[in-house]
Amino acid sequence: MLTLTSIEINAWIAGLLWPLTRILGLVAAAPLFGHASVPNQVKVLLGVLLALIIAPTVPAVPAIDPMSYAGLLILVQELLIGLAMGFAMRLVFAAIEYAGELASNVMGFSFASFFDPTTQGRSAAISQFLSMVATMAFLAVNAHLVLLAALSESFTSLPISSSPISLVAPLELARLGSRIFSAGLQLSLPIIAALLITNVALGILTRAAPQLNIFGIGFPITLGVGMLTLSVALPYLNTPIQNLFNEGIEAGRRIPRAAAERVPAALPPQPVAPIPQ
Repeated sequence: MLTLTSIEINAWIAGLLWPLTRILGLVAAAPLFGHASVPNQVKVLLGVLLALIIAPTVPAVPAIDPMSYAGLLILVQELLIGLAMGFAMRLVFAAIEYAGELASNVMGFSFASFFDPTTQGRSAAISQFLSMVATMAFLAVNAHLVLLAALSESFTSLPISSSPISLVAPLELARLGSRIFSAGLQLSLPIIAALLITNVALGILTRAAPQLNIFGIGFPITLGVGMLTLSVALPYLNTPIQNLFNEGIEAGRRIPRAAAERVPAALPPQPVAPIPQ
């Protein structure tokens, strides 16, 4: 007769529950898997399937009751790790959307904004267009599979443990977050430069012919030049966008490694010198 002890049952539950928590954290925050149009049932089912595949390869988990205080702390820690890895990839898409926002403002599309279900807010038309292009490129280069491979590798670089993670991990997200503005400006720079030249030409034309209605012809010209520049520059954005994907995935790999680093011990408090009277 097969008999199971409570320790064995808890070990089986923990061996599936803790990897599932990290996986669900990434699925909830990653740009493609965590999209608002994907039903929650599909996200949970995908996380369970991935957990059933990855759990047998995970190193031995701590022998702790999952429902105990220490087990709940591990659960929260695994959720934070998964969210951080998915959010690192989400920052890449934020940089691309920011490039669309800059291009829309220069082209005169700042008033043409639509509801974005991803951010639950309003975004410009060019921003949503570049976001869809980035999503298609994300699937075309199999970056979603590489992201799942990085998630599987994270269980080796940062095994499930009851010890707290290092505070160095949030710095990786901060460094990648700074790339939103620089990468967004670099992606939108061709459109900004072309429209800058167009506006200078319109200014010279207005000075040469003051009777010309600049407001009547300025907007169609800037809009046409912006769309033409976007159509010409779009094929050349493949390499920069792919480099951003690689940067986001590498940041997702560095987060577990940084979290596994031991935080240096704090220096003992030094005596404070008295203030001279």
